[in-house]
Amino acid sequence: MIGLLEGKGTPAKKPPERCFLLRLTVVGCQPRVWRRLLVRESMWLSRLHDSVQVVFDWYDYQTHAFVLDDLRYGNPLRREDASVEDDRDVSLADLDLEHRASFLYEYHFGEGWQVEIKVEKVVTLAKGTVYPSCVGGERAGPPEDCGGLEAFHDMLACIKEPDTDLGREWLEWLGPDYDPNSCDLEKLNKALKKLAK
Repeated sequence: MIGLLEGKGTPAKKPPERCFLLRLTVVGCQPRVWRRLLVRESMWLSRLHDSVQVVFDWYDYQTHAFVLDDLRYGNPLRREDASVEDDRDVSLADLDLEHRASFLYEYHFGEGWQVEIKVEKVVTLAKGTVYPSCVGGERAGPPEDCGGLEAFHDMLACIKEPDTDLGREWLEWLGPDYDPNSCDLEKLNKALKKLAK
């Protein structure tokens, strides 16, 4: 007679969940605008989109896509293009990121913002850490609807001359709180914490 447990061996232990330390850099910005983001490998790609929006202070008004080789992931409900796969069905673990040099996040196709995403390190999940978490960065993100990369660079030059017509116009549009050199990690992490819920 064969016992119920005979021949099954010991159940395999599930490996601990990993985290990715990602470096996100807005392509073409000078001086560089970047963030370092710690995320779970189980995170949905759509949640990474939400996190990118938060850390660059964008408002998700426009279309987006993640580009990995010849694959594009985004929200097909907001696009007529059937070549975009649904980013709500794919986790970071599904993308084999540790074997990829980088991939792109494209936002607001009319203005052409691109964020290069690189995996800097793969680490194990730390107890007590809230994910996602922004652990580094420099400078404020380009403002939503500022006109694209060239217009952003023009804006930065204009606000250095606040007494000119263009300088005053940009500063009025940006509001009194905009500081192009500021990257407030505490504020970003408070906003990311709301995503985690």
